[in-house]
Amino acid sequence: MIVPETLIRTAERADDAALGALDRAAWSTLHAVLPAPVPPYGPFFDDRHLPADYLLAEREGVVVGYIRVVPPTPLAATAHVRQIQGLVVAEAARGHGVARALLRAAMDRARADGAARMTLRVLGHNAPARALYAAEGFAVEGVLPGELFLAGEYVDDVLMGRSLALR
Repeated sequence: MIVPETLIRTAERADDAALGALDRAAWSTLHAVLPAPVPPYGPFFDDRHLPADYLLAEREGVVVGYIRVVPPTPLAATAHVRQIQGLVVAEAARGHGVARALLRAAMDRARADGAARMTLRVLGHNAPARALYAAEGFAVEGVLPGELFLAGEYVDDVLMGRSLALR
């Protein structure tokens, strides 16, 4: 089987509908902390979610994934940190390196922007995401036990981070 090449690029306003559809199709209790989306759907981008915050993955001209990376706070004291606040890959594209390519591109861009550290939060029961992050050098830096109540169960919020220094 030939796997198409993955193109990683910065999102544009014109990607709004495709990213919204991807987000809705990929919604799962494995990674979502918000309820399942229901119509009418709002725009994907808004004043807090800007196209420049997103890198997206395309295969054969189709958006198959995205990663959102932003400063964790507006404070000057955290200007050297970037935080992943969303990583989504279409079901059909999973297992083909799309998430890894997005993650690596996000770290490269953060380094180019002068960041020295990257952090994220992941649900404790999301073993596939945690394994990917660990394989890419992220370490568990804290756990908030039972921090979230999702689908009738308490779920840990796992804090992970890594240096962006090249190894």
